[in-house]
Amino acid sequence: MKLNKWTLGLAALGAVSLASVAQAEEKVLLDTKAELTSTTISGYVNTSAAWDFGKNSSQPNTRGYAYSAGKGDGFNLDVVDVALEKALDESEWAAGYKAEFWFGPDAITLGTRSSAQGDFAIKQAYVSLRTPVGNGIDWKVGVFDTVTGYEATNAGDNPNYTRSWGYSIGARQHTGVLATYRFTENISASAGVANTWDSLINNRVSDTTGFMQDSVKTYMASVALTAPESFGFLEGGTLYAGVVTGKPGGTVGASARTSWYAGVTVPTPWESLKAGAAFDYVHIDNRLGNSNADSSALALYASFAATEKLTLHGRLDYVRIGGDGLPGATAALGAPYQPTDELLSTTVTADYQLWRNVISRAELRWDHDLGGNVGPAKLRNGTSDDEFTLLANIIYKF
Repeated sequence: MKLNKWTLGLAALGAVSLASVAQAEEKVLLDTKAELTSTTISGYVNTSAAWDFGKNSSQPNTRGYAYSAGKGDGFNLDVVDVALEKALDESEWAAGYKAEFWFGPDAITLGTRSSAQGDFAIKQAYVSLRTPVGNGIDWKVGVFDTVTGYEATNAGDNPNYTRSWGYSIGARQHTGVLATYRFTENISASAGVANTWDSLINNRVSDTTGFMQDSVKTYMASVALTAPESFGFLEGGTLYAGVVTGKPGGTVGASARTSWYAGVTVPTPWESLKAGAAFDYVHIDNRLGNSNADSSALALYASFAATEKLTLHGRLDYVRIGGDGLPGATAALGAPYQPTDELLSTTVTADYQLWRNVISRAELRWDHDLGGNVGPAKLRNGTSDDEFTLLANIIYKF
């Protein structure tokens, strides 16, 4: 046991005993060890390959949905995810944390850091707390995922590899405080406040003179309903709705925007078949006289477990681009689409489990320009209204 001079001096005066100091030090070591053993390390390595074919195959990337830039016709490292977490236990005053990091090209596209800061981003980093009010309120304080959207930011948590248009126009992460309360086993709700609508960590809203408005905040709320056993084959189905309203940070005089979301996941009488639907709507206040600023997206999902290892996923989604381009992807993609652009996307994914802890899937995606474009047409300066992409995705989870 190594003691500092201050402790030895107190022992010499009889203020403390060396035995009690040793016991206290041993308890600290045991407590520290217990905290370390309750922390879990998880993550994944996400890789992909893409082949563009059709009349647009000779053009630069003509897509525009999230995380698609620069990945056509080649092999890709998408991202490496590493997460440290101590989950909340069952105690009334439970505490924990989560720190999740992204390394690789997708880190910039995530939007939590600027492109000048390289291929690294903090995806989530929050302290989790519980206060014993009613059934208990769980808090997240720091950087956390948004409360809206059918698809998750981690690609392996979604049925399809490529992202829907609904994900691409929505919010993703926030820096702030989020509270979640479970009323019953089947009803829960969340509410929170954050700095900005967009993802950049510790960002603030700027006014028309360039000064930061710390008092201008983003507000969010959501509710989740789960069908109970009495609903028969619908048991476990979920209905989810949420809203995020505020301003993006950094841009002087940026317009306020509000994201509305509603989604449903529905079991069917056939255990192997599941269906879902999602609606995303982003309202942007009138900006520079632009009156058609709102963007909307609708997606339909279906999953069929063909065998024990093979699952087929399908998605049909539509988007109408508003006056601010793709509001969830402007920083990474430069808002390539024009107001009133309309696109229809059909995606079919085959997920086959060949290896343990590995997601291995092949995907065919067809994006079709429905016309009515203002400015350059043909799927962002392509030569055709159609974009065809064949993709492979391999993710190892640990």
